Amino acid sequence: MRLLTALLSLAVTAVPLAAQAGAPGPSAATRVARALDPNVLRAHLGFLADDALEGRAPGTRGGATAARYLAAQFERLGLEPAGDSGTFFQRVPIITLTPEPTLSIAGGTPRPLAWKTDYVLWSMRNDSLAGVAGDAVFAGYGIVAPEQSWNDYAGLDVKGKIVIVLVNDPGLRDSTVFRGKILTYYGRWTYKIEEARRQGAAGILMVHTAESATYPWMTVLSGWVGPQVRLETPPSSLVVAGWLHEDAAARLFTEGGQDLRALSESAAKPGFRAVPLGLRLQATVRSAVRRSDTENVLGRWPGRGPLAREAVLIGGHYDHFGIGAAVDGDSIYNGAEDNASGTAGVLATAEAFARSGVHTARSLVFVGFAAEESGLLGSQALATTPPFPLRDMAAILNLDVLNLYGRTRDFSALGLDQSNLARPIKQAAAAEGLEVTSNEEALIRGAFFRSDHFSLARVGVPGASVESGSHFVGKPEGWGKQQKDLYIAERYHQPSDEILPSFTYDGAMQQLRVIVRTAVLVGNAPAQPAWHATSEFLQAGQARQRGGQR
Repeated sequence: MRLLTALLSLAVTAVPLAAQAGAPGPSAATRVARALDPNVLRAHLGFLADDALEGRAPGTRGGATAARYLAAQFERLGLEPAGDSGTFFQRVPIITLTPEPTLSIAGGTPRPLAWKTDYVLWSMRNDSLAGVAGDAVFAGYGIVAPEQSWNDYAGLDVKGKIVIVLVNDPGLRDSTVFRGKILTYYGRWTYKIEEARRQGAAGILMVHTAESATYPWMTVLSGWVGPQVRLETPPSSLVVAGWLHEDAAARLFTEGGQDLRALSESAAKPGFRAVPLGLRLQATVRSAVRRSDTENVLGRWPGRGPLAREAVLIGGHYDHFGIGAAVDGDSIYNGAEDNASGTAGVLATAEAFARSGVHTARSLVFVGFAAEESGLLGSQALATTPPFPLRDMAAILNLDVLNLYGRTRDFSALGLDQSNLARPIKQAAAAEGLEVTSNEEALIRGAFFRSDHFSLARVGVPGASVESGSHFVGKPEGWGKQQKDLYIAERYHQPSDEILPSFTYDGAMQQLRVIVRTAVLVGNAPAQPAWHATSEFLQAGQARQRGGQR
């Protein structure tokens, strides 16, 4: 019944396209904002979060149905295909490897370390067997950050070697460097692996502490012992990657005549230089390999004029966890808030542009990202094999979990501290009578690095991801945080993330009005948004605009 109601609602709310941009009356941004319809948002959400889509997992019937629904809606609205080979779809090749590793100190009689107790390890290759033996080198935090005048690999040749690095960044120990307690991308484990690959290392082991990783060893075991899902890409020099338990790392360092604690303190100081450990490590990973495909969905609302080849992206991930372990008799992980809401928002904003007839100078590309919950794989595919040049991607506005709890007096987004994209966002929010606020807790925990805009940031595309405001109209201070905490505790990534009778759509509409206003401002601006000089993505942004990548 809910599915039928959603489809009927879409049919009722569809209207002919309005007049083109340039007609007298309200500004283009205001016309698009007024064309947003909460019934459209509600109807799309009702369909995408319905049991009929079986949780929208990648590579399943439900996931494919969601993708085809997005493409059908894009076509209905008159968007142009912006995927592979003149279609609305971009292929996302996925490889899953379930590892069985060994790690030992080589030389004489090899001395093995204990899997799960001392380390976890996985293959960076696409085959069932991967192995490497190499000298161990402690490379501090494993960071190369020109804007911070920091290079842990200075004067170091790691080709054929296994680097051991600390996670987080030096700001964890010294508030005067990097961004202090606010986590930068240089602190993320994904960056450590990328940099080791760029440096030509054969393997990387990251030293785990609860403080530096911000989660316990048990989280490492839950995330890296079972199947490892990633985008299938050509192999590089990097053969294996993994985590070392702090105790095991301390023993290795002692065996090499070094002290882990002392070297960790030195590594947080400018001018640190890598230290060979005088040990040779041998690693082997046997993996069960499975391959599958899913797809991003892309539709272009064409721009007008010489900047039309460029595009502002408005995207959100449509996937969730499919059918899984039953909780209270329910095994369908519908993902209503995460992220049927954001996907519905993408469709609602596309419809608002189509209804209003507003075309900006730059094109707008609406994106349904696949496999976000598997590790941002869909957005990684867009970043690594883009269907149009990266230099033409002006910005990305990401919709991941909309506010379904009510109106707010403020607007918040991740990434406002990274680029001058904050300027049009603040202007758009002001037009809606909203103050822009930042979430300090989100900055500290590195929330910017956890959704699809981040994959584009890594290759230099400025972006922001909407968050709920914190000051709810008619509610006491702290009410919004209470609702978020309740969602995380009771519904996040659970079958109970379903459409609730308590949902309202006025808060989400506020967010979408800010998004479409921002898209108009960026779409018509003379220049693309730029990264701040202090951003860790500045170099990638400069390389992107030159037509290359970092």
